[in-house]
Amino acid sequence: MLEARALTCVREERTLFSELSLKVAPGDLVQVAGPNGVGKTSLLRLLAGLSRPYGGEVHWQGENIEQHRDDYHRDLLYLGHQAGIKHELTAFENLAFFRRMHHADSSANLWEVLAMVGLAGLEDQTAGQLSAGQKRRVALARLWLGGPRLWILDEPFTAIDKHGVRVLERLLLDHTDAGGMVLITTHQDLSLCADRARTLQLTPYQEEMA
Repeated sequence: MLEARALTCVREERTLFSELSLKVAPGDLVQVAGPNGVGKTSLLRLLAGLSRPYGGEVHWQGENIEQHRDDYHRDLLYLGHQAGIKHELTAFENLAFFRRMHHADSSANLWEVLAMVGLAGLEDQTAGQLSAGQKRRVALARLWLGGPRLWILDEPFTAIDKHGVRVLERLLLDHTDAGGMVLITTHQDLSLCADRARTLQLTPYQEEMA
Protein backbone atom coordinates (compact mmCIF):
# COMPACT_ATOMS: atom_id res chain seq x y z
CA MET A 1 0.00 0.00 0.00
CA LEU A 2 1.07 3.58 -0.73
CA GLU A 3 0.17 6.07 1.97
CA ALA A 4 0.60 9.83 2.15
CA ARG A 5 0.42 11.17 5.68
CA ALA A 6 -0.45 14.84 6.22
CA LEU A 7 1.55 16.10 3.22
CA THR A 8 2.15 19.83 2.93
CA CYS A 9 3.66 21.26 -0.25
CA VAL A 10 5.12 24.76 -0.54
CA ARG A 11 6.49 26.14 -3.81
CA GLU A 12 8.07 29.60 -4.08
CA GLU A 13 6.64 30.57 -0.70
CA ARG A 14 3.13 29.58 -1.79
CA THR A 15 1.30 26.70 -0.13
CA LEU A 16 -0.24 24.39 -2.74
CA PHE A 17 -1.86 21.97 -0.32
CA SER A 18 -1.66 21.20 3.38
CA GLU A 19 -2.26 18.13 5.58
CA LEU A 20 -3.16 15.98 2.57
CA SER A 21 -3.55 12.27 3.30
CA LEU A 22 -4.15 9.47 0.84
CA LYS A 23 -4.11 5.66 0.73
CA VAL A 24 -3.70 3.63 -2.46
CA ALA A 25 -4.21 -0.12 -2.11
CA PRO A 26 -3.74 -2.97 -4.61
CA GLY A 27 -6.36 -2.71 -7.36
CA ASP A 28 -6.84 1.06 -6.91
CA LEU A 29 -6.86 3.53 -9.79
CA VAL A 30 -6.77 7.11 -8.48
CA GLN A 31 -7.18 10.16 -10.71
CA VAL A 32 -5.75 13.35 -9.24
CA ALA A 33 -7.89 16.20 -10.56
CA GLY A 34 -8.03 19.96 -10.20
CA PRO A 35 -7.34 23.21 -12.07
CA ASN A 36 -3.90 24.12 -13.40
CA GLY A 37 -1.50 25.33 -10.72
CA VAL A 38 -3.24 23.55 -7.87
CA GLY A 39 -0.35 21.15 -7.27
CA LYS A 40 -1.19 17.94 -9.16
CA THR A 41 2.31 17.44 -10.59
CA SER A 42 3.89 18.50 -7.30
CA LEU A 43 1.84 15.88 -5.47
CA LEU A 44 2.86 13.12 -7.89
CA ARG A 45 6.52 14.08 -7.56
CA LEU A 46 6.25 13.93 -3.77
CA LEU A 47 4.59 10.51 -3.96
CA ALA A 48 7.31 9.31 -6.34
CA GLY A 49 10.05 10.49 -4.00
CA LEU A 50 11.41 12.98 -6.54
CA SER A 51 10.95 15.91 -4.19
CA ARG A 52 10.50 16.30 -0.45
CA PRO A 53 7.41 17.59 1.31
CA TYR A 54 7.41 20.71 3.45
CA GLY A 55 5.61 18.55 5.99
CA GLY A 56 4.31 15.01 6.26
CA GLU A 57 5.58 11.65 5.00
CA VAL A 58 5.09 9.13 2.21
CA HIS A 59 5.05 5.43 3.14
CA TRP A 60 5.28 2.32 0.98
CA GLN A 61 4.40 -1.03 2.53
CA GLY A 62 4.41 0.70 5.92
CA GLU A 63 7.94 2.11 5.56
CA ASN A 64 8.97 5.73 4.99
CA ILE A 65 10.26 5.98 1.41
CA GLU A 66 13.08 8.28 2.56
CA GLN A 67 14.64 5.35 4.43
CA HIS A 68 13.88 2.70 1.79
CA ARG A 69 14.26 4.64 -1.47
CA ASP A 70 15.89 1.85 -3.53
CA ASP A 71 13.29 -0.74 -2.56
CA TYR A 72 10.50 1.71 -3.30
CA HIS A 73 11.82 2.69 -6.72
CA ARG A 74 12.05 -0.97 -7.72
CA ASP A 75 8.29 -1.15 -7.22
CA LEU A 76 7.60 2.18 -8.95
CA LEU A 77 7.25 3.32 -12.55
CA TYR A 78 6.96 7.10 -12.88
CA LEU A 79 6.23 8.92 -16.14
CA GLY A 80 6.31 12.71 -16.03
CA HIS A 81 5.60 15.43 -18.56
CA GLN A 82 8.86 14.78 -20.41
CA ALA A 83 9.14 11.59 -22.46
CA GLY A 84 12.46 10.76 -20.82
CA ILE A 85 13.91 9.00 -23.87
CA LYS A 86 17.28 9.30 -25.61
CA HIS A 87 16.89 11.08 -28.94
CA GLU A 88 20.01 9.51 -30.47
CA LEU A 89 18.65 5.98 -29.94
CA THR A 90 15.94 4.29 -32.01
CA ALA A 91 12.54 3.48 -30.54
CA PHE A 92 13.62 -0.16 -30.17
CA GLU A 93 16.97 0.77 -28.61
CA ASN A 94 15.27 3.09 -26.11
CA LEU A 95 12.93 0.34 -24.97
CA ALA A 96 15.74 -2.24 -24.85
CA PHE A 97 17.89 0.15 -22.79
CA PHE A 98 15.05 0.78 -20.36
CA ARG A 99 14.47 -2.96 -19.97
CA ARG A 100 18.15 -3.62 -19.23
CA MET A 101 18.17 -0.87 -16.62
CA HIS A 102 14.85 -1.50 -14.88
CA HIS A 103 13.16 -4.70 -16.10
CA ALA A 104 15.92 -7.25 -16.64
CA ASP A 105 13.50 -10.12 -15.86
CA SER A 106 10.92 -9.01 -18.45
CA SER A 107 10.25 -11.53 -21.22
CA ALA A 108 8.14 -9.13 -23.29
CA ASN A 109 8.74 -9.11 -27.05
CA LEU A 110 9.87 -5.55 -27.69
CA TRP A 111 8.78 -5.57 -31.34
CA GLU A 112 5.28 -6.62 -30.27
CA VAL A 113 5.19 -4.00 -27.54
CA LEU A 114 6.12 -1.22 -29.97
CA ALA A 115 3.47 -2.46 -32.40
CA MET A 116 0.88 -2.38 -29.60
CA VAL A 117 1.58 1.31 -28.97
CA GLY A 118 1.29 2.16 -32.68
CA LEU A 119 4.96 2.27 -33.63
CA ALA A 120 5.05 -0.65 -36.08
CA GLY A 121 7.40 0.31 -38.91
CA LEU A 122 9.05 3.03 -36.83
CA GLU A 123 11.10 0.79 -34.53
CA ASP A 124 14.38 1.71 -36.23
CA GLN A 125 13.73 5.45 -36.41
CA THR A 126 15.83 7.51 -34.04
CA ALA A 127 13.64 9.11 -31.40
CA GLY A 128 14.77 12.56 -32.48
CA GLN A 129 13.01 12.00 -35.83
CA LEU A 130 9.71 11.04 -34.25
CA SER A 131 6.75 13.33 -33.61
CA ALA A 132 5.81 14.41 -30.10
CA GLY A 133 3.04 11.81 -29.99
CA GLN A 134 5.35 9.06 -31.22
CA LYS A 135 7.98 9.95 -28.62
CA ARG A 136 5.28 9.75 -25.99
CA ARG A 137 4.38 6.27 -27.26
CA VAL A 138 8.00 5.15 -26.87
CA ALA A 139 7.89 6.28 -23.25
CA LEU A 140 4.51 4.64 -22.63
CA ALA A 141 5.76 1.34 -24.10
CA ARG A 142 7.59 0.84 -20.78
CA LEU A 143 4.25 0.06 -19.16
CA TRP A 144 3.96 -3.14 -21.21
CA LEU A 145 7.22 -4.53 -19.79
CA GLY A 146 5.61 -5.46 -16.47
CA GLY A 147 7.42 -5.39 -13.15
CA PRO A 148 6.60 -2.39 -10.92
CA ARG A 149 3.35 -2.65 -8.99
CA LEU A 150 2.85 1.11 -8.61
CA TRP A 151 2.45 3.38 -11.64
CA ILE A 152 2.48 7.17 -11.18
CA LEU A 153 1.57 8.79 -14.49
CA ASP A 154 1.48 12.54 -15.06
CA GLU A 155 -0.62 13.38 -18.15
CA PRO A 156 0.24 10.14 -20.00
CA PHE A 157 -2.30 10.81 -22.76
CA THR A 158 -0.64 14.04 -23.95
CA ALA A 159 -0.21 14.01 -27.76
CA ILE A 160 -1.89 10.57 -27.99
CA ASP A 161 -4.82 10.00 -30.37
CA LYS A 162 -8.18 8.56 -29.29
CA HIS A 163 -7.27 5.00 -30.23
CA GLY A 164 -4.04 5.24 -28.25
CA VAL A 165 -5.95 6.56 -25.25
CA ARG A 166 -8.31 3.57 -25.32
CA VAL A 167 -5.40 1.10 -25.64
CA LEU A 168 -3.70 2.67 -22.63
CA GLU A 169 -6.92 2.72 -20.61
CA ARG A 170 -7.33 -1.02 -21.17
CA LEU A 171 -3.77 -1.56 -19.95
CA LEU A 172 -4.49 0.45 -16.79
CA LEU A 173 -7.52 -1.75 -16.11
CA ASP A 174 -5.50 -4.92 -16.70
CA HIS A 175 -2.82 -3.67 -14.31
CA THR A 176 -5.25 -2.89 -11.52
CA ASP A 177 -7.19 -6.13 -12.14
CA ALA A 178 -3.89 -7.94 -11.47
CA GLY A 179 -3.45 -6.10 -8.16
CA GLY A 180 -1.40 -3.18 -9.43
CA MET A 181 -1.91 0.44 -8.38
CA VAL A 182 -2.21 3.54 -10.57
CA LEU A 183 -2.15 7.26 -9.80
CA ILE A 184 -2.81 9.43 -12.80
CA THR A 185 -3.41 13.02 -13.83
CA THR A 186 -5.12 13.69 -17.14
CA HIS A 187 -7.30 16.23 -18.89
CA GLN A 188 -8.85 13.38 -20.90
CA ASP A 189 -12.17 11.82 -19.99
CA LEU A 190 -11.49 8.29 -18.77
CA SER A 191 -14.35 6.55 -20.56
CA LEU A 192 -13.18 2.96 -20.06
CA CYS A 193 -11.84 3.57 -16.56
CA ALA A 194 -14.65 5.85 -15.39
CA ASP A 195 -16.35 3.23 -13.24
CA ARG A 196 -13.06 2.07 -11.71
CA ALA A 197 -11.28 5.36 -11.05
CA ARG A 198 -11.44 7.09 -7.70
CA THR A 199 -10.96 10.86 -7.86
CA LEU A 200 -8.79 12.94 -5.56
CA GLN A 201 -9.90 16.51 -6.18
CA LEU A 202 -7.36 19.23 -5.39
CA THR A 203 -8.63 22.76 -4.90
CA PRO A 204 -6.75 26.06 -4.62
CA TYR A 205 -5.35 26.35 -1.11
CA GLN A 206 -6.69 29.13 1.07
CA GLU A 207 -5.07 30.13 4.35
CA GLU A 208 -7.41 29.90 7.30
CA MET A 209 -8.59 33.27 8.47
CA ALA A 210 -7.25 34.32 11.84
